[in-house]
Order: sequence, then structure tokens, then C-alpha cells
Amino acid sequence: MQAIESLDAQRYMGRWYEIAKFPNRFQTHCLTDTRADYRLLKTGRVEVINQCKTASGQMDVAKGSARFVGPEGSPKFEVRFAPEWMEFVPMVWGKYWVIDIDKDYTLAAVSEPNREFLWVLSRSPTLDEKRWNALMARLEAMGLSIGKLERTSHSNP
Repeated sequence: MQAIESLDAQRYMGRWYEIAKFPNRFQTHCLTDTRADYRLLKTGRVEVINQCKTASGQMDVAKGSARFVGPEGSPKFEVRFAPEWMEFVPMVWGKYWVIDIDKDYTLAAVSEPNREFLWVLSRSPTLDEKRWNALMARLEAMGLSIGKLERTSHSNP
């Protein structure tokens, strides 16, 4: 798995809507309206706030932290949602690699070296089929099993 060559961290910050994902154990309670907000902190870390609507209709919020791996412009992060006091434990950090992004920073794909996880993110809660199909072709060429992707619905697209 290869990450993109470089990432403009400032442009990447802000709100991203989940368009699709590989099923995973930590999002089984999420039914709709999944999104992530990223904010670059003065420390160089990134504040991460993930939200989704659950079966009860409530919004579930997970707050985390991300740190860049590598030099400035690196598209590789490590993300944790465990309490801050546990950040010294290597296993609480998950790999987060931006593997595809459009020139306008409006559509991205995120995975990790083992291809176990994949998220398709957009600045808008909807994505037209032409852009979806083009991204799917690129992801498939990377060896990702795009047939495993589950589309995410949004109640107010």
C-alpha cells in the first residue's frame, strides 16, 4: 500500500463526510451521518472528532488525536481514541494513510498498510457516480477489495 506523495495538512483540515467504509468493529453502532472533523493544533497534532448517528437516533461522538508520521507534508498519521494518558502505549495508535485525494481536497481515500481498513471521505455528504466510479477504479488498481465497501447514508444530504 502506498500513500500519496505529500499532503497539505492545512487544506486537509475541516469536515469530511464518510461516503463508504470497509466494515470494522469500532463502527458497528453507526447507522448514518458519519463524519469526521480535523483541526490542526499549535502543538502540531490534529484534534479528531468523529460522529455518527446510532439506532437510538443519538449522535455518538468520539474524540481523538492524530500525529503526523514522517517529515512535513507526510500523508501518514497515527490516530488514537484511547485516553491521553495511554498515548505511550504503541497499540493505541492506528495507522491512517491518505492513499488518494483530488486536487481540490474534496474527495479522499484513507487506508493503512495491511488494507484492513478503508474509508472514502468527501467534503459533501453525497458524491456523484462519475467521481465514485473513477475513485473505485483507482482503489481497485491499488489492490483494495472494493466489493467490501459499505456505502454510508446521510439524512440531510
